[in-house]
Amino acid sequence: FSQNPTMRSVAPRRCSRLLRRLVPIRAYTCPKRKARVYTHDLDIKKEETNIPCFRIIDVEGQLVKRDYKPSCSTELMIRMYETMCELTVMDKIFYDAQRQGRISFHMQHTGEQAALIASAAALDMEDIVYTQYREAGVYLWRGFDLQQMSHQCYGNIYDLGKGRQMPIHYGSRESNVHTVSSPLATQIPHASGAAYALKREGKPNVAVAYFGDGAASEGDFHAALNFAATLKSPALFFCRNNGYAISTPTSEQYVGDGIVCRAPGYGMHGVRVDGNDFLAVYEAVAESRRLAIEHECPVLIEAMTYRGGHHSTSDDSTAYRTLEEMKDWDINDNPITRARKYLEGLGVWDSDREAEMQQKFRKHTLKCLHAAVDQRLPPISQLFTDVYDDVPWHLEEQKASLEGHLKEFSEDYDLNNYVNEEEYVDPRYEGPNPN
Repeated sequence: FSQNPTMRSVAPRRCSRLLRRLVPIRAYTCPKRKARVYTHDLDIKKEETNIPCFRIIDVEGQLVKRDYKPSCSTELMIRMYETMCELTVMDKIFYDAQRQGRISFHMQHTGEQAALIASAAALDMEDIVYTQYREAGVYLWRGFDLQQMSHQCYGNIYDLGKGRQMPIHYGSRESNVHTVSSPLATQIPHASGAAYALKREGKPNVAVAYFGDGAASEGDFHAALNFAATLKSPALFFCRNNGYAISTPTSEQYVGDGIVCRAPGYGMHGVRVDGNDFLAVYEAVAESRRLAIEHECPVLIEAMTYRGGHHSTSDDSTAYRTLEEMKDWDINDNPITRARKYLEGLGVWDSDREAEMQQKFRKHTLKCLHAAVDQRLPPISQLFTDVYDDVPWHLEEQKASLEGHLKEFSEDYDLNNYVNEEEYVDPRYEGPNPN
């Protein structure tokens, strides 16, 4: 071995001298250490980036590149636009219903219609979706209709969540969308894990996590991206950067260049897209999905948009932003207006068709709300179901305690609107309630 500098002799321990022999050991250099570049110049860096924002149509609804051919069909464009309008009509009527005391809570999607609908259109129904709470448009696109939304907001017997969630906290197994969870960012690590499971199963699909710019300040965001990057999970992280985390503007949330600039730090792909351009969002998500599946890697998507309404019906955004700011967005960068102008330019949309559509959606939404309000409520006993296969003793005790209380003070409670357990049919299943 003396002639080979990469070899050396080692005498194994705990061996008798008779069995001792020379063992060749090859020199090892860590690839990461070998690839590291060293310098004698001390340079403490603060990288200044300005990642460009992908756009196809401008604020006037005109193609940025006149010869550009969108990959989606005209029929798909029209369907996206109609769903954007359906979401807008639903928002106004549900908002008014909350103000009238008919439902207890609502969150509007004004300004973010294109980001939601176009991104959902670029996905496959077998993709697993995790939402935050301002993604009703994603549910609409994936088949969770206005009637189901109305039932959920009223928490009646047809509500898949059995009245145990806040309004607008939708969820649908058929639509492959997990139920909304109020705490910020908890859904993002779930998407990392689900994407890894899809990869292990060999399925050609992605898991998608929707969240806002405020949620990107949570620890779960960073943990989720690091997990997805190191595990090479086919996950899409879709950030709706709408300018505000409730009342906190993005200028007080971060100093860097938005959210997508964090992708290189995790070794991820990333793209920034004009969230008010429905064609650009569709193309960006479709290409990101293809990349994630083919290369088994996560992609961070930052959709630059604007929250045109209040954070929720519990918020008054005029306390922290001006009416001039809101009007400027509505006049100069409204995603609905931009999409309509583009379709009108193609000659496939006009004012008559617009008026007919608006009237149809308004009538349908009101009909759905009226149908939901007249329904009875699930049995109170359903409070204790669907968590454990075998109900544990402490829940049995709580159930017995509640039943005893309601029986003792029956005159103080109006229970006529609750169906009996024997009458109840679980809306998630066909036939009688399996419980």
